[in-house]
Amino acid sequence: MAHLRSRRRLGLAVPVVLSLTASLGFLPGAASAAPLGAPAATTADGPNLSYVVNTRTDHRTIESVTKAIKAAGGSVVIAYEQIGVIVVHSANPDFGKQIRTVRGVQSAGATRTSPLTPAGTTDEGSAQVLSAAEAAKVSRAATADEEPLEADQWDLRAIGADKAAKINPGSKKVTVAVIDVGVDDTHPDIAPNFSPSQSANCVGGKPDTTYGSWRPVDADHYHGTHVAGEIAAARNGVGVAGVAPGVKVSGITVAQPDSTQLFYPESVVCAFVFAADHGVEITNNSYYVDPWLYNCLDDPDQRAIVDAVNRAQTYAQKKGTLNVAAAGNSNDDLDSDALTDASSPDDSTPVTRTVDPHKCFDVPTQLPGVVTVSSTGVKGAKSYFSSYGDGVIDVSAPGGDRYQIPDTPSKNGRILSTMPNNQYAYLQGTSMATPHVAGVAALLKSKYPWAGPAQLQALLKAQADNPGCPTDPYDGNGDGVVDATCSGGKRVNGFYGWGIVNALRAVK
Repeated sequence: MAHLRSRRRLGLAVPVVLSLTASLGFLPGAASAAPLGAPAATTADGPNLSYVVNTRTDHRTIESVTKAIKAAGGSVVIAYEQIGVIVVHSANPDFGKQIRTVRGVQSAGATRTSPLTPAGTTDEGSAQVLSAAEAAKVSRAATADEEPLEADQWDLRAIGADKAAKINPGSKKVTVAVIDVGVDDTHPDIAPNFSPSQSANCVGGKPDTTYGSWRPVDADHYHGTHVAGEIAAARNGVGVAGVAPGVKVSGITVAQPDSTQLFYPESVVCAFVFAADHGVEITNNSYYVDPWLYNCLDDPDQRAIVDAVNRAQTYAQKKGTLNVAAAGNSNDDLDSDALTDASSPDDSTPVTRTVDPHKCFDVPTQLPGVVTVSSTGVKGAKSYFSSYGDGVIDVSAPGGDRYQIPDTPSKNGRILSTMPNNQYAYLQGTSMATPHVAGVAALLKSKYPWAGPAQLQALLKAQADNPGCPTDPYDGNGDGVVDATCSGGKRVNGFYGWGIVNALRAVK
C-alpha cells in the first residue's frame, strides 16, 4: 500500500469543483420529498455492511431519520449532526434503497462491498529499510550543521528546506495532522513535535482518543510514520529532518488494522471532523477513500460516499483547515475524457470499468478546495508514476523516482524518512510528495498566521517554481516509449500545476 495503493490520488480542476458542488447540492429532490415514515419491510439476511446516511443538519430531521434507520434494520454508530452524516451498520440488503425514500435523507449508500468482518491479504508493498551499515555511510557524509542522515535527503535541498530551517523552522502553534495508517510517536525524530491532544483513531467512524490509539498496529503499517517524518522530523541530532521541523504533527488513524489497510469513508469523515474540531491547521491525505478508486455520481452508493466525505472536508475548511492530498501513482492523465479503473472495488472482486474523471471522483483529492499534489524526482522532472492533468494538479513536490538518480551517498532516488520501531527507509510515491507540500504550507501558516485555507493555497501557488512542460517527449522510465503528454504553459501546466513548492521562498 505505502508506495502504490495508498496514493493513486487524483486532482481537481476548477470546472470539476463547480460541477461537483452543483451536482451534489446536496441531493435534494425525490428523496427529500418522500413522506416520512418507517420503511416497509426489513430483513437481516444480508452481509453486515457500513453505510453513510446524509441528511439536512437540523436536529429534528436527524432525529426523525434516526428513527427510520432503526425501523429499516440499521444501528447508528455515530451521528455527525454538524454536517448531517450518520454512520450506520445494517444487515438488511435493502437498507440503502429503503432509507433513501425517507424525508430528509439527501443521499445514502454502503461504504463497502464486503462485510464488516476483516478480510483480505493485500500486501502493503516494499520499503527499502536503511541498514546500520548504510546509515553509517550516509552519516559520514553529513556536514556539521546537518542531521546524521541528511546527506541522503536530496528532497530537502531540492526545495530549499535545509536553508529555510535556519530562517524559520515553523511554529509550534501550527499542527499538521497525518490522516493515515497510524503514526509511531515514540520515534525519536517524531516525539519532540508530536501532539497527542490532536490525535485519535477514527477507524469505523467514531474517534477513539485513548492515549496511543493513533499508533500503527504493527511494523507493516508504516506509511503514516514515514509521512509524519517528512513533514516534521525534528532537527535534534538524530536521523533525518522534516520540511518544517518546528511545527507540530499529529496522527489520525483511518486504515483498517488488518492486512488490507483500507481507508473506508466513515473513517475519513471522522478524521476530517476530528481535525477541524481540534484546531488542526493542515491535514495530509496520502491515500484514496476505499473501496472505489473513482466514485461515480450515477451510482447511489458512490454518490453517498462523495457527499459524506465532501461534507466533512468542507466542514474542516470552514473551520480553518487546509486539506492537502496526493494525485496518484497510476501515471494517469486526469484531464482526459476517460480512464480505465481495474482496481475497484478493492475490498472484494474488482471489475474493470471505464470512467469519466470529470464525472467520477477520486476522494478526497477531487473534492472542492483540496490541494492536489503531483510528484517529482531529483532532476525536477515529473516522477514516472505520478498522475497529472492540466487544470487538475495544483502544485508539485519531491516524491522520489528510482529512475532519477541523485548524487548522494546512497544514490537512492526515493525519499528517506522515519519508520516504526526507530527505523528509517526509502519510499517513493505521490504519498511522499504530499507531505512536502503540507510542510511548506505549515511554514506559510507559521509566517502568515492569519491566512485561511484559501489564502494558504494561493500562497502555495505563488511561491512555487514551475519548470514548464518538457521540450522533449516524456519518457519517465527510459524505455523509449512516450509515457505522458504535458499540456499547458510555463505558468501552469498538467505536470506541475503552478509549480514545485519552495520552502525557502515560503519563509523569506
